[in-house]
Amino acid sequence: MLVTKQAPDFTATTVLADGSIVDDFKLSENYGEKGTVLFFYPLDFTFVCPSEIIAFSHKVEEFKERGINVIGVSVDSQFSHFAWRETAVENGGIGHVNMPLVADLTKEISKAYDVLLDDGVALRGSFLIDADGTIRHAVINDLPLGRNIDEMIRMVDTMLFTNEFGEVCPAGWVKGDEGMKETPEGVAEYLAKHEDEL
Repeated sequence: MLVTKQAPDFTATTVLADGSIVDDFKLSENYGEKGTVLFFYPLDFTFVCPSEIIAFSHKVEEFKERGINVIGVSVDSQFSHFAWRETAVENGGIGHVNMPLVADLTKEISKAYDVLLDDGVALRGSFLIDADGTIRHAVINDLPLGRNIDEMIRMVDTMLFTNEFGEVCPAGWVKGDEGMKETPEGVAEYLAKHEDEL
């Protein structure tokens, strides 16, 4: 289990959001001001993957507004990533998405995050990494199960709230809701007010 531990760092060849290819993209040097979402997907030119990557791309600005960078990883090469970006959406591509795509040909990154499926492709793993490199949230989906990007934004908001105010976020908490003090009295006070909403 990686939650509460330091995110495994890596340096890898990566296709950046502007389409350029670099050989020395280092995760820890590309955290946002307040953290990073690192997500794994099985393969380029597949089926569920483009819907997720395009959905992440559409929400990149919402993550950036929160100080969070978004980075994708798969076991494909940088050349496959680049070709997929250069293929129009109507032809099965993803177009010019707004986030870096890391090439994990050796599969070492996928192994380090424990998402590698039978030494083949990565499961749909999503990791919320705090600015200090601590993994605060992780979810791993089987191959056919697509992610909800809005839920990851909600988790970012919970992390930022707890970091700022030192309170915890109860079930279903969304930005703007009241937090809960992490004491027996705080729980009792919160539940007395909100039990019917849970």
